[in-house]
Amino acid sequence: MSEAPHGVPIKTPGQLIAAIVAGFAIPIVVIVLLAVYVNNTTRTGAGTDSLSDAAVAQRIAPVAQVDIRDANAPRVYKTGEQVFKAVCTTCHTAGVAGAPKFGNAGDWAPRIAEGYDTLLHNALNGKGGMPARGGTSPDDYSDFEIARAVVYMANDGGAKFAEPAQPAPSAAAGASAAAAPASGAAAASSTAASSTDNAQAAAAVAALANVPQASSAPAAGAQSADASQAGKALYTQVCQACHAAGVLGAPKFGDKDAWAPRLKEPMDTVYGYALHGKGAMPPKGGSNASDADVKAAVDYMVAASK
Repeated sequence: MSEAPHGVPIKTPGQLIAAIVAGFAIPIVVIVLLAVYVNNTTRTGAGTDSLSDAAVAQRIAPVAQVDIRDANAPRVYKTGEQVFKAVCTTCHTAGVAGAPKFGNAGDWAPRIAEGYDTLLHNALNGKGGMPARGGTSPDDYSDFEIARAVVYMANDGGAKFAEPAQPAPSAAAGASAAAAPASGAAAASSTAASSTDNAQAAAAVAALANVPQASSAPAAGAQSADASQAGKALYTQVCQACHAAGVLGAPKFGDKDAWAPRLKEPMDTVYGYALHGKGAMPPKGGSNASDADVKAAVDYMVAASK
């Protein structure tokens, strides 16, 4: 039995030349095609983005910018939801630093039990890890807008607080014009005419701005009408959040037994507590009121407890 003869694929010189050309040409064509494919994509070198128009414009932009607004234009207040999304969501969505989580009825129940006034006071003045006004300023969000955010979050957690009443556009201007030439009598009537908590707070602010400041604390039982009104206004705006219900151990307004141990101390000592803080109470109740108005508020509360 004989073996089958073995043949060679390349039998002629032409076939040899064709094989050699193909051996060089095919790899070259493949390389060229790959190079064309790679070059068709957009490539950005390292550090090139830093020289883009947007990046350069951001680097050379001025640190401070002027925002021109029409002072006479009517103010458009943000809703509670808008304030929540802009400010409060950072902590209250995830419950950061013990903040009650938005929509969690269990977290909000003990807060709601304290009442709307206490919740608003905590929001405006800060509590625990939460800074005053959520870290914003009155120029960013007004007290009314902060109140709206408080109601929005509390109601979503199970409360049934009423929507805060929007301040009247001409309330502050009218109070200022009425009190400019004379005494605080107009401020007193403005405060008395307020029918809601928010309107009373607005009148209190106007009263504080327009009541003449006494150079020294008035004698007990001999307050002037202006100083008495300033004390009542500051109490209505700031102090009642804790002293009306005795929150955090604060002596309740009009409670003689609660005030008795305080009144055993000299009035200068009592004034010092109000001005510089004591226990859970921050200096001046967390407000920016003058020393004279803070002392007037103390006198107003002391007079009610006798």
